[in-house]
Amino acid sequence: MDSKIHSTRNRIASIVQFVITTVIFLFFMFPFYMVVLNSFKSKRDIVKTPLAWGGKRGFTLDNYAEAFQKMNFLHVLGNSFIVTCTSVALIILFSSMCAYIFVRRNWKINKILYALMLFSMVIPFQVVMIPLISIYGGMFGMLNHRPTLIFMHVGFSMAMAVFMYYGFIRGSIPISLEEAAEIDGASRARTFFTIVLPLLKPTTATLIILYALALWNDYLLPSLILTGKELYTIPIATKLFQGAYGNSMDLLMAALVMAIIPVIILYLALQKYIIAGVVAGAVKS
Repeated sequence: MDSKIHSTRNRIASIVQFVITTVIFLFFMFPFYMVVLNSFKSKRDIVKTPLAWGGKRGFTLDNYAEAFQKMNFLHVLGNSFIVTCTSVALIILFSSMCAYIFVRRNWKINKILYALMLFSMVIPFQVVMIPLISIYGGMFGMLNHRPTLIFMHVGFSMAMAVFMYYGFIRGSIPISLEEAAEIDGASRARTFFTIVLPLLKPTTATLIILYALALWNDYLLPSLILTGKELYTIPIATKLFQGAYGNSMDLLMAALVMAIIPVIILYLALQKYIIAGVVAGAVKS
């Protein structure tokens, strides 16, 4: 009798959990659904019947063709790829090496630097935004340069990446592997790049996803740094469809769909590593 009651309770709990999860999923997916749906409709149909399937002309691809041309999509797509890929690659390289030194070298200066990195994670970007632009723009004249934006992306992103690599190296990579490599004559650099770095793949994949999403969709920092249209990234280019006297909602929806397709492809390619990387990156004593 008790086993039947327990089984019934578990079944009810599973159903409730499924319903709650489904509701939350639909709640978060609804805006994405609206963007995709309305990207195939005219501006008038979006305003009059935003929830309807198709408008008077049905589904149309004219929005995509016009948005593709007006925002010079291939050019801004290339700019976004250069900024995102270069920034993520440098973040992965520098943060993994930094975390490796922090873990394997028990120096006091390393403990101080690691603590400062953790402290920097709680400082909002808006706090340093104005001084940063004043220094790099007013004093050094380094605004409107792609390397400046990449440099700032790397600087602002290092702390979180070092934190995750630190936990993974400390808890999941035995030092005996490195000692064996050193006995065989491998240098410290060769040991890191041939043994340690490949073992960091779960955390690396997770960081690639997180930072690719963040940097690809970042609007605030690029809009402050990049003032020339030839350097615009996709988020800045989509702003062209939002004006002071009206919005081209149809073109904006199409531009947003085109902007998120590369990120979705990247996520699907690396999704199996995300949970493993987050769990493995937790700090272990």
